[in-house]
Amino acid sequence: MTGSIILIGPMGSGKSTIGRLLAARLRLPYVDSDALIVHHTGVDIPTIFEIEGESGFRERERKIIADLSTWSEPMVLATGGGAILDPANRHHLRQMGQVIHLDISVDEQLRRIRHDRNRPLLQNTDLDCRLKTLAEQRNTLYRETAHWRVVGDGLRSDQVLRRILRHLQQRAGHPPVRG
Repeated sequence: MTGSIILIGPMGSGKSTIGRLLAARLRLPYVDSDALIVHHTGVDIPTIFEIEGESGFRERERKIIADLSTWSEPMVLATGGGAILDPANRHHLRQMGQVIHLDISVDEQLRRIRHDRNRPLLQNTDLDCRLKTLAEQRNTLYRETAHWRVVGDGLRSDQVLRRILRHLQQRAGHPPVRG
């Protein structure tokens, strides 16, 4: 395998969880673009949104992804759900390596993140309606950005991981992993 593996998808799709598992399995560094933003600012994402708004957060995200695109070593990168909104981000992510769209339905998202209070775009809103709106705005961009997609509805993280590993082995010309 050459290049990095980049995970994109909606909130709750498992990018961070799958990213950590995949990085450990492939013995690659794991990077979370949102965690880097928090590290660089010293405050959590809801605070960034409160002070700078979504546009301020997106500018920080754009810079982090541009910086990551200059890394010479492969990594597993988990992005924020809205990283694909910026055309420059989409370009950088595709140039970095294989982009995998972790896709889940709005119903699955609701099940997974209903009680998560650390997601600024979901505060003080009708959660179902908001997730449907975000999906309408972003699904085409996920499909355009990704090299391939894994649908995770009803799957545990180990099952999604096995599907990704099997696909990576097939792309590399190795027989698929059993189990």
